[in-house]
Amino acid sequence: MDINFFFEVLIGGLLSGVMYALVAIGFVLIYKASGVFNFAQGAMVFFAALTCVGMMDKFGMSLWLAIPCTVVAMIVLGIAIERVVLRPLVNQPEITLFMATIGLAFFLEGLAQLLWGSQVHQLPLPIEDVPMQSLLDRFNIVVSQFDVIAAIICGVMVAVLALLFAKTRVGRALRAVADDHQAAQAVGIPLQRIWAILWAVAGVVALVAGLLWGARNGVQFALTFIALKALPVLILGGFTSVPGAIVGGLIIGASEKLAEVYIGPLVGGGIEGWFPYVLALLFLLVRPEGLFGEKIIRRI
Repeated sequence: MDINFFFEVLIGGLLSGVMYALVAIGFVLIYKASGVFNFAQGAMVFFAALTCVGMMDKFGMSLWLAIPCTVVAMIVLGIAIERVVLRPLVNQPEITLFMATIGLAFFLEGLAQLLWGSQVHQLPLPIEDVPMQSLLDRFNIVVSQFDVIAAIICGVMVAVLALLFAKTRVGRALRAVADDHQAAQAVGIPLQRIWAILWAVAGVVALVAGLLWGARNGVQFALTFIALKALPVLILGGFTSVPGAIVGGLIIGASEKLAEVYIGPLVGGGIEGWFPYVLALLFLLVRPEGLFGEKIIRRI
């Protein structure tokens, strides 16, 4: 086995895993604080990326003007979702909230294409998808410069979110809401305001993920399926853990690439798309709550 090629595949998978983790964190934020599995996160990724390129195409904006305008749009969208869709459903069964996010996903997908069109767009981020020359010269390993920079951006985003939760007053309120809604409300924490902030943050996370995945694969409807790849990440890491999303993303990213290269030829190839789900299914049998999830003990 060529050890250099092995490390190429492994590093490429780990870098993709960091991008998966960022999408998964959008799910974790909403689920941890409100108990809602936001099925619309993938649609939010698509909506954000398409809105950014749509502003550039229709209004002639530069990338650096379109990005902050899209940030504002995603914050407004997140707050509007909380106020219009979820706030009226407070105290309803979880399945009702889940079904609401499914409907929201289809609405956002249709709205994005109605506003900006359904054709595939190129997103010209100033990051070249070329091998990093230093690694190529020193170790003879081909690693994409785009993947490295994208992973760094995702890492910075994750670090900012971690600091937000750990060091700020809003972060402490978020943790209190996540631990116990009723107790948080009893001590004067405004639940609705906290949930609105969470949805706004999830919108910004969706924008960053949408820009990176859109630059790699093109801004198209297929971006909505990126969220499906986050499901195995959540199962491995736990639905309530930001560190779990990071670790789960790294495991899924590395395993799918290694499996495609080393196991794929033995079974006819094409396993990269479904191998993470098999891994997640096997993991559910051993540790259903995930690596960092909260274990639930049910009493009979």
